[in-house]
Amino acid sequence: MVRAALLHAVGDDKLDIRDDVTVAGPGPAEVRVKIRATGVCHSDLSVMTGVLPATLPCVIGHEGAGEVVEVGDHVTGLEPGDRVVINWTPACGTCASCVRGEPYLCVTYVIRGFTESRFTFDGGKAAFGMAGCGTWSEEVTIPFQGAIKIDPAVPYEVAALIGCGITTGLGSVFNTAKVRPGSTVAVIGCGGIGLSIIQGARIAGATKILAVDPLESKHTLAKKVGATDACTPDQLAEAIGLVTGGEGFDYAFEAVGRSATIQAAWQAARRGGDVVVVGAGAADDNFQMSAFSLLFEGKNILSSLYGNADTRRDFPFYAELYKAGKLDMDSMISRRIRLSEVNDAVAALRSGEALRQIVLFD
Repeated sequence: MVRAALLHAVGDDKLDIRDDVTVAGPGPAEVRVKIRATGVCHSDLSVMTGVLPATLPCVIGHEGAGEVVEVGDHVTGLEPGDRVVINWTPACGTCASCVRGEPYLCVTYVIRGFTESRFTFDGGKAAFGMAGCGTWSEEVTIPFQGAIKIDPAVPYEVAALIGCGITTGLGSVFNTAKVRPGSTVAVIGCGGIGLSIIQGARIAGATKILAVDPLESKHTLAKKVGATDACTPDQLAEAIGLVTGGEGFDYAFEAVGRSATIQAAWQAARRGGDVVVVGAGAADDNFQMSAFSLLFEGKNILSSLYGNADTRRDFPFYAELYKAGKLDMDSMISRRIRLSEVNDAVAALRSGEALRQIVLFD
């Protein structure tokens, strides 16, 4: 048996931290992973509040890293002892999205995660894993495609960030927007994903990077990792004038997941610029745009799901950027905790003050 944090009902303020959870053994094409570190991501909170769907009861968590402890009979390329990052959208390799070269759109295993229980508790009651993962557990069993091997020199807590926040943010820059050297970038929202976008823009060679967040406490870190300027949302119009001479930014990234911040990103982009939606929003929060503006302003609205990632390529690449000193992930970790403290971490996430908190397992 293992320890895990379960959500029983949408709206619960606290998770049920239990030590009687059993993890299913790996099938022929699965691996069992001992989780060593897992992030406390805003998407985890979104499941708790019902913004993102899940089958309940559910083990929360999707951003993690650990060590392979057991592999199924048909698994090749992975073996016990390998250090891996959890990929919450495993690519099946055969669906239309995978064949088109869009593995981040594959839902084969995501859908199975809603219907196949991978955990039991309280003498045999079924529990599911968030996004088919459930990394707020000491162990998980996942499809082998969901375990991406990386260099063992990369610390587990850093590797965990690659599993979601880093890949979502950097991927939106490199894969979705394809930010060009010398360009100007605005980032709305400076949480973990926003900071990753800022770093990606810096690495891509952007000359002006504006960080926008209502909490001025986040501006200092945003500048440390690459922002050239920072402002609060009510100062955005003035910042557009100061940073771009009133033209607007070549790229405006939205990293919050709200219609109001998408609108702010639209206003921040120049004519012909790109508006990149990265934040995960609610199904009933609708963004509206006039047909006139959509055509005559010439702006492009792009969505970036999981950074348009091919995790087999991107996870190791981001690990190498970290090793080379080009990607600062250590500064993004605001707190290291144990599973017993995860409810405090969720409360800190609700307040908006926390960046990336990392749960460490022995």
